[in-house]
Amino acid sequence: MGRIGIIGGSGLYKIEGIEKLKAVAVKTPFGDPSDKFITGALEGREVVFLPRHGIGHRISPSEINYRANIYGMKELGAERIISLAACGSLKEELRPMDFVIVDQFVDRTNNARKMSFFDGKGIVAHIALAQPVCGKLRALLYQACQGLNLRAHNGGAYINMEGPAFSTLAESRLYRSWGMDIIGMTNFAEAKLAREAEICYAVLAAVTDYDCWHPEHASVTVEMIIRNLQQNIENAKKILARVIKDLPAEPECACQEALKYAIVTDRELIPEKTKKDLRIIIGKYIK
Repeated sequence: MGRIGIIGGSGLYKIEGIEKLKAVAVKTPFGDPSDKFITGALEGREVVFLPRHGIGHRISPSEINYRANIYGMKELGAERIISLAACGSLKEELRPMDFVIVDQFVDRTNNARKMSFFDGKGIVAHIALAQPVCGKLRALLYQACQGLNLRAHNGGAYINMEGPAFSTLAESRLYRSWGMDIIGMTNFAEAKLAREAEICYAVLAAVTDYDCWHPEHASVTVEMIIRNLQQNIENAKKILARVIKDLPAEPECACQEALKYAIVTDRELIPEKTKKDLRIIIGKYIK
């Protein structure tokens, strides 16, 4: 039985109730993760927690080392990751304090972010990403919200902007015209890397504001976001506890075999150093 990974977003830097706490520093071929990983037990299950922005929100969305974060999760035995995130709403019906269980992404970041383990490593792997989050894990998140009588939306398209500045009014209106549901700055890189790492991944997005398209939220501030997020942090923790308790012992999806069906560079041409660096990602397919 593998560990359950939890990635905390803005305002969530620790989770009460984790027993047998241990801070673990992980060295990766891709540099340093956002912070030390916290391992322990929650609801009787082994978990590993990481604050995405570092303790105290020290790291900008553009500067997060997403590869090191997901690599660290994999090395510490995480088979599933629940990622919590603050987001802005692009639709009236998605109200502040609601939760959105994301099912799709559109990327609007620039090329500075490293979103593949295979970039510059002498190997290319083309993974399938039509369904970028784990359907089984997403369903459990929604069921947990329903069981707790919380307002939650089953599915939503998340547009990943670059940040760290918030949207211009023209951008916000454009994304609405595209039919996007929510907007954030972090989760698409995690989703892509988790798929390459063959880890189930799902996002519990907490709506903190209406973005600047809404006349009542014409000026979005960090204070507004954190204030609303803090009010919903306890609900997020309740959702996590219920999902972790209800998770089956082993994943019941195809996420764990994502590379099996990927188009991959001829394995015989891969340098030995590359095989070692990516041992936990592609080890079972490269002999």
